[in-house]
Amino acid sequence: MKKIFLLLAVCFVTILSAQNQAAKFGYVDTDYIMSQIPEYKAAQTELDKTSVQWQKEIETKYLEIDKLYKAFQADAILLTDDMKRKRENEIINKEKEVKDLQKQRFGVDGELFKKRQELVKPLQDKVYNAIKSVAEKSGLGFILDKSGQVAILYANSKYDKSDDVLTLLGYKK
Repeated sequence: MKKIFLLLAVCFVTILSAQNQAAKFGYVDTDYIMSQIPEYKAAQTELDKTSVQWQKEIETKYLEIDKLYKAFQADAILLTDDMKRKRENEIINKEKEVKDLQKQRFGVDGELFKKRQELVKPLQDKVYNAIKSVAEKSGLGFILDKSGQVAILYANSKYDKSDDVLTLLGYKK
């Protein structure tokens, strides 16, 4: 009986010491943090405005192409084969130009992506550095982001360091 009690006591002490050795976790909500930063809101507004402007420009060009196509259909009976080919090529070339413009503006490495990098990346780096600093000051081994791809099924709010990051960045709730 004494051996069992001693064994349980040793196991209990081992478990407690193992828990004290474990890395501490914290989490932040980067969507919340970014939404509290006026510079980020201004950058998002500028990006949205630019995106809408470029989209309208592209839609206008597609409307022009549609008008050309309808005019071609109406005139097709009266046109010679050479004139038909010329008008068809004109429409095809304009469609290609608009698709190229759309790709140039909204493509993977397009102007909107570059503008987003230019406006938002410095803010993201600033937030990342603040998160790192908060983690080091708090003695945390990990900070998870609950706003993105990472799913957190349970999070105790006492570990939320979002407001600490905002404070360190000089912002209030």
